[in-house]
Amino acid sequence: MIFGLKLSHLVAGFIAVLLGYTSSVAIIFQAIDVLGASQAQANSWMLALGLGMGISGLILSLRYRMPILTAWSTPGAALLVISLDGVPVNEAIGAFVFCGLLLTLTGLTGWFEKLSHLIPDAIGNAMLAGILFQFGLGIFASTEDNLPLVAVMGAVYLAGRRLLPRFAIPAVLLAGCLFCAVTGAFDSGAAVDLSLARPVFVMPALSLPVLIGVGLPLFIVTMASQNTPGIVTLRAAGYVPPVSACVTVTGVTTLLLAPFGGYAFNLAAITAAICAGPEADDDPDTRYRAVVVAGLLYCFVGLMGAAVISLFLIAPKALVVTVAGLALLNTIGTSLHAALAAPERREAALVTFMTTVSGIGFLGIGAPFWALLLGIGTGAVLAPRRARAPAPDRRPA
Repeated sequence: MIFGLKLSHLVAGFIAVLLGYTSSVAIIFQAIDVLGASQAQANSWMLALGLGMGISGLILSLRYRMPILTAWSTPGAALLVISLDGVPVNEAIGAFVFCGLLLTLTGLTGWFEKLSHLIPDAIGNAMLAGILFQFGLGIFASTEDNLPLVAVMGAVYLAGRRLLPRFAIPAVLLAGCLFCAVTGAFDSGAAVDLSLARPVFVMPALSLPVLIGVGLPLFIVTMASQNTPGIVTLRAAGYVPPVSACVTVTGVTTLLLAPFGGYAFNLAAITAAICAGPEADDDPDTRYRAVVVAGLLYCFVGLMGAAVISLFLIAPKALVVTVAGLALLNTIGTSLHAALAAPERREAALVTFMTTVSGIGFLGIGAPFWALLLGIGTGAVLAPRRARAPAPDRRPA
């Protein structure tokens, strides 16, 4: 161990960063392309996003000794792809600043933390299981792309769980990389840009239609589809996160980095589950060190800009999906068990789980938010009525 870090911390942090970039960096590039940003501005975006995730995650994890990982808003990036067409860059930056201001005010007022306490544990665990379920399915779907690779990684996982459970995921990652290297599965023809990213400041411009049409929806999507699952993920892992402080830190980070392309930061959910689970560390009190590793890697990736991102993208999709799915298997099983354990909440939990898995979305807000509403509503309707206590006898003795 170096500075208290274990191999499991290093691997969990690396997998979280690998998954975070490979799963949605293409959406970020689409948003940048729609906006018509220059190459220097595009590099600045990736720099701001990497530093924002890294620094905010380091601040929260070291301050509260919890695996509080932050991320860019992936649904927010998807929203930008469809809403930034024809919007000038400086007005888009103004919308990002507006979103950061709303996030900061939300954290400082504390109203979101009060609402988060209304989510029953069974409903929260069901939503988390639904979010992660697709990653578990991805293991089997990847067999169509590269059956030998998935078979080797699966066999190593089973052997590792049997013989050395703590090192099962590191062994899977190593076996997958070695197999890809030997078989030539890595995309060796992809060009690697070795230039360092530099910050490019864009003066924000305020446009009321853009603030309402881009900034406000970006805030709503980030809160409903990102921060809520992030809180549930930490609670399902047994932590009591400082919700208001987390939202405040991510909001201030957005405010500071928005002029450089850091459009919105929030609590991570899927990648946080990797760092908050037992695979990161058997001791819950030291799992935050996996986030420290991830935070440092995020900063490095941001500083390297396109160079490291292009390295991430040469890995075959089956490798990334399989290692992520295997790393999350235990969390999926634990969440499902906790969600369905109580018979009186089982139907509400199932509604939450199935709604999340369905992937439905309305008003630009993803399935997890609607799953919570339907699950809580179902639980309220089906909850057994409390037996009324008999009225006290007020007759004179």
